[in-house]
Amino acid sequence: MTTVPADLPAARAPYPFAKGHGTKNDFVILPDADGTRHASLDVARVQALTDRRAGIGGDGILRVVRTAATDDPDAVAGRDAAEWFMDYRNADGSVAEMCGNGIRVFVRWLVDHEGVDGTVAIPVATRAGVLSVALEPDGRVSAEVGAPRLLPASEVTAAGRTWPTTGVDMGNPHAVAFVDDLAEPGDLRTEPTYDAGLYPTGVNVEFVVRRGERHVGMRVHERGSGETQSCGTGAAAVMVAAALADGAVPADGTPPDAPVVYRVDVPGGELDLTWTPAGTVVLTGPAEIVAEGVAAL
Repeated sequence: MTTVPADLPAARAPYPFAKGHGTKNDFVILPDADGTRHASLDVARVQALTDRRAGIGGDGILRVVRTAATDDPDAVAGRDAAEWFMDYRNADGSVAEMCGNGIRVFVRWLVDHEGVDGTVAIPVATRAGVLSVALEPDGRVSAEVGAPRLLPASEVTAAGRTWPTTGVDMGNPHAVAFVDDLAEPGDLRTEPTYDAGLYPTGVNVEFVVRRGERHVGMRVHERGSGETQSCGTGAAAVMVAAALADGAVPADGTPPDAPVVYRVDVPGGELDLTWTPAGTVVLTGPAEIVAEGVAAL
């Protein structure tokens, strides 16, 4: 039996949590199937949970709730197609539209702990729509992360240098800059400067180097979380930007005639990205649950 320390806040009854990651992009998982335990996730509580010294620690929060058990408009919109809703929050407490690594960890939890059938594709309602996720025979998880939408070209500045960017919306906004060396942007714990008029709610910024044919490496400053070891939607945006620059897809961003596959190296591992003729991008990589416990934060 897990004992809750006496000095934890007395106002909140102990509740179960888990910790998971996808290529070291890590998350606190809050099981809340019936929507009664974590209906209110205020900014201070999210920050307390994701604090790496005083809390559990993570790049974000994955609240696991049935679409029928929450009045979140995006969950309500997805009820006919999906049983489960991924209520995702960044580490700073802000609400996020989507998380490519997070949705894979989310589905790993559903299969391992909520009795969801992992032999078939699993629909998940998100703030970026209902997306399909599947377990692969090799143990990895593939997640549909939506159709890319090109945004206007812009610039970002970091470490005293400025680069042009390709803007890609993957349900959340990304600005992708190609660099000669991944060390050039410096300390990405500090948010790069960007066009706030183009990105009024902030933007995820990716810096990218080429490593071979249809093979790139990246670092990322995630909006609301700082530099992370991986970003799934960021890797998708990077693949889209690279495919456009390489002429592997039409210049206007329309879907390719045949699947286009890139490998994207992130600090926490590697991901495979496929831009399909149907227009969606599929993200494939590991997803692991590494701990379970009881919290009272």
